[in-house]
Amino acid sequence: MDSDKQFQMVAKTFHGLEDVLAEELRALGAENVEPGRRMVSFEGDLEMLYRANMCCRTALRILKPIYKFIAHDSDELYEMTKEFDWTTVLSLDKTFSIDTVSNSDEFTHSRFVTYRVKDAIVDFFKDRFGPDKRPGVRLQDADVAINVHIDSDRVTLSLDSSGESLHRRGYRVAQTEAPINEVLAAGIILKSGWRGDCPLVDPMCGSGTFLIEAALIGAGIMPGIYRRRFAFEAWPDFDPDLFDSIYNDDSAEREFTHKIYGADLSPKAVAIARENIKQAGVGKYIDLEVKNLSSWEEAPADGILITNPPYGERIGSPDMEGLYKLIGQKLKHVFTGYHAWIIGYHEEYFQKIGLSPSLRETLYNGALECELREYIIFDGDYNSFRRAGGSIRHGGDEEEPVRQRKAPRRLSDSEWRDDARRKGFGGKEHKGRNDRSFRDRDRNNSDRSERRFDRKSDRRGDKSEWSDRPERRTDRKFDRGDRQERRFDRDERKFDRSDRKFDRGDRQERRFDRDERPRREESENPLAARRNAELLRMVRDKRPTIAPPEGEPTNVVMRRRGWKKN
Repeated sequence: MDSDKQFQMVAKTFHGLEDVLAEELRALGAENVEPGRRMVSFEGDLEMLYRANMCCRTALRILKPIYKFIAHDSDELYEMTKEFDWTTVLSLDKTFSIDTVSNSDEFTHSRFVTYRVKDAIVDFFKDRFGPDKRPGVRLQDADVAINVHIDSDRVTLSLDSSGESLHRRGYRVAQTEAPINEVLAAGIILKSGWRGDCPLVDPMCGSGTFLIEAALIGAGIMPGIYRRRFAFEAWPDFDPDLFDSIYNDDSAEREFTHKIYGADLSPKAVAIARENIKQAGVGKYIDLEVKNLSSWEEAPADGILITNPPYGERIGSPDMEGLYKLIGQKLKHVFTGYHAWIIGYHEEYFQKIGLSPSLRETLYNGALECELREYIIFDGDYNSFRRAGGSIRHGGDEEEPVRQRKAPRRLSDSEWRDDARRKGFGGKEHKGRNDRSFRDRDRNNSDRSERRFDRKSDRRGDKSEWSDRPERRTDRKFDRGDRQERRFDRDERKFDRSDRKFDRGDRQERRFDRDERPRREESENPLAARRNAELLRMVRDKRPTIAPPEGEPTNVVMRRRGWKKN
């Protein structure tokens, strides 16, 4: 393949990091950069593919689409896959693996799709070279990694140029119980706007991921230099000289004159962080010590704080609310003048910080739907801060919304076919095909557990994406949001709706004026929680006959960096 030939590529990432990844690709010189959902499409040559893998801090993997078509069922998927000339990317002495992401009513089981695509590729080689001639299948470290993406009836086959996920930098030799993902850590740092121009502090550093990623950003070190291999190194068109020139290019590296400060109360975590920092070769940029958050009495001036405190899920503190209250106190009294970026999971813990965030954005930390918040810590009272021209709003305008994310535009059917033909793919028109709009969803198979949170967020927000889905049950006479009702027999539901005034789950209650609502002592009654209308009429307006004792409460209940070609 001509190394100067332009072709389409797709960079996968986490939800919320699409814009950051798009800026990284533009800075590398990529063309036609278009952010999507958990992905960014772009165009470039072979050198751009190598650089994207070596330099992108927020990319999970780089895909190269090779074939697009329409398939309505598994048989059509098999036949269309078999039509592709697989000798252009595979040979009999190579092994291959298949990774499938499916968002389709017809193709509901990704493993079945994987088997059908595998059978089509194997049968292609058997038909051409003989019944005993075929490439091998390997689940890990295969020579050629193939990605299958299905959206409705649209199928895209791509070559995975990265192989192992790019978040596996290669410098982590040990880890604590719940380390933050390297790509997510780098994305948060880049979102903060920090580029090494001031001190950075992480007072709860764990295994040191924020510290190391910040050092790589501050010193301009490519994150890919620690990797042992990339999948594109086994491709037929691999250019080792071109790749070596990129690998050994240190022109972007710079002198980092500030310091990165890390601490943790766990000596074990600090020891692990030291090993990882040593492996990454960035120890001269980082000051690390065993230190409790309560021991922080001073901090470097005019810095930035980025941290990932415990959520109380896999790791936590005996007093989680006290921990977050302490975070707020230290921000106000120790880290004055800082911009603090904190990623957390529980809203009630965030409230204990006691500060108003200037930015709130949803990010996924593994399977957890978390929130990233920025706090601007100013000295003195808020009115004085405003008179001096400051604002806690991102962008400086008090009336501006925090940050609005623009949803990616969906391609129409004709646009999708034109795109496939323009890029040389085998997109075919089929009569009677599903005329559904192309959803620009790119679900990373390594992050499958995120899918249930997409549905969760849809229920809380805009339900337009659910409007075209058929109801799974037609006998739900009552409010679908009232799940507690489903446990009871249908015959027991036939009571007068006017008796539901005191049911806390009944949404009809919202229409009454707040002053006219009855007192909610009944809501603590276990009979009320079970929604028994007859018993509710019996106990309504009653009070406990036995008072609690006086004074008692009422509720008791890698390749090494050193080697370069001379």
